[in-house]
Amino acid sequence: MSTQDEALRAVEASLDRPSAARVYDYFIGGTTNYAIDRIFAEKVRERLPLMGEYCRTSRQFLGRAVRQSVREGIRQFVDIGSGLPTAGNVHEVADDERPEHDTSVLYLDNEPVALAHSQVLLADTADEDRHQAMAADLLQPAELWDRVADSHVIDVRKPVALIVNAVLHFIKDDQDPDGILAFYRKQLAPGSLLILSQMTNENPVDDNERQALVDIIKYYESTTNPGILRTKAEFERFFGGWPLLEPGLVYAPAWHPDADTVFAKVPSESRVIGGVARKPQA
Repeated sequence: MSTQDEALRAVEASLDRPSAARVYDYFIGGTTNYAIDRIFAEKVRERLPLMGEYCRTSRQFLGRAVRQSVREGIRQFVDIGSGLPTAGNVHEVADDERPEHDTSVLYLDNEPVALAHSQVLLADTADEDRHQAMAADLLQPAELWDRVADSHVIDVRKPVALIVNAVLHFIKDDQDPDGILAFYRKQLAPGSLLILSQMTNENPVDDNERQALVDIIKYYESTTNPGILRTKAEFERFFGGWPLLEPGLVYAPAWHPDADTVFAKVPSESRVIGGVARKPQA
């Protein structure tokens, strides 16, 4: 059986409950989703009408962070919890910023359906010498990093941009995100960048939104990825004290906004926080 056949079988076997990756894809306007995902997404949207815009905010932040990383001299990207290939993939953004096409990207995800879609869809857009997708779990850091080190597209001795975008709100505190992020920070070469974002429950506009955010977390208990929301103070620790690139840890639309940035005029309404930190030289 070919890799693509195996991937398609994995997709077919995943349709008994909503996939958080496919729900996200639906919210940002992608097409790699199914009825079960769309029904769930609309249930979420009914309770939190701007959920689609929040997801678009996360995706836009990723694109701007990748562009800025390239401008900062980074040529290697490791995207953990990469989800489904869709508009604004890391390798596409990096190649757009570097016409020399000298950047490399490794996508990692633990959800079989996300990896399966990656294997199917990256075949159409990726350069196999510079872009690769493989199965690995953020929560098994030593095993994941071994896979990164053994890949043919990433040289871990050189600076890397490590991306954990729109993922940490699916990692609860009892799963030891502090220890896991500390492990990854230790592995990165000096000069590497750490790109992090997640949804926040900080400063809801009113009691209805406050309760809606609680309800959304309950909804996601029925998906492949239950979640947790955090404030900026609760989230900043994941950068391990590394110096943050300007403008620091902020609502994502305030991080180097461009003409397309959703919530650019009211960043605090985006429900998404993010930042990029650099590993100091030894």
